[in-house]
Amino acid sequence: MNSTISQNVMDKAATLVEALPYIQKFQGKVIVVKYGGSAMVDETLKRQVMQDVTLLKLVGFKPIIVHGGGKEISRWIGKVGMEPHFVNGLRVTDADTMEIAEMVLNKVNKSLVQLINGLGSKAVGISGKDGMLLKCVKRYANGEDIGFVGEITSVDTAIIKDLLDHDYIPVICPVGFDDHNQSYNINADDAACAVAGAMHAEKLAFLTDVEGLYRDFNDKDSLIPMLTLDEAQALIDSGTLGGGMLPKLSNCIEAMKRGVNRVHILDGRIAHCLLLEFFTNKGVGTAIRKDVDPLFE
Repeated sequence: MNSTISQNVMDKAATLVEALPYIQKFQGKVIVVKYGGSAMVDETLKRQVMQDVTLLKLVGFKPIIVHGGGKEISRWIGKVGMEPHFVNGLRVTDADTMEIAEMVLNKVNKSLVQLINGLGSKAVGISGKDGMLLKCVKRYANGEDIGFVGEITSVDTAIIKDLLDHDYIPVICPVGFDDHNQSYNINADDAACAVAGAMHAEKLAFLTDVEGLYRDFNDKDSLIPMLTLDEAQALIDSGTLGGGMLPKLSNCIEAMKRGVNRVHILDGRIAHCLLLEFFTNKGVGTAIRKDVDPLFE
């Protein structure tokens, strides 16, 4: 064995050793992954994310996936000759759009289940209607009626806990219901936060199309690797945070107030970003934490 190969082998061993305290600390803990963005449409990235989730499961974590499907919904809406419309980032969802959205989300859901099963773990795909998981009321956009878009009012975690207890990975698509059993399309970030909070998850990870949270989005040197819950709230209160990151950070804070211990904003375009963030000292995105832990200093 030459020196180059020997060093490569040693580097791999060092990586495994580096991961050990993280595996020990989070073994048996619930981890919620909000899966979306480019990682959903790139087949290589999709497989890598599902490999990460499978590995998390195999080393003792209890992963839950909550996924979106906005790009795929828009593609199918275009296929039937309709035009997608959005108000304040929320899809206007009439009856026809709701029918397409539910069909597409269930299609995406089962494709992820099939992929995880093929990797050697057991997954079960559900929507927010299964087991009365996600109950909703109609959501409005600044007072404007945008159709069958739901705001979650309660989360019944019984079906999730049952799946976890029987060694399955729950894969959840964000479709809910109201008192009249009407179906609603739910923002996937909102669904992930609600599920994570109700499950008192140790971690909630958002896969996005940005490197993490920036103090100034136009300054790529201003990436924030870590901040506390109080610092995150101060950043929102400062009024300097703009774009799509403002509602995402607000969701992060709300999830932590509901009981989530750490939230991670990750670049889903990076191969195996979940493993790099969870199992290495440096990480690859932004982590928001509630407690002080020397392991994360």
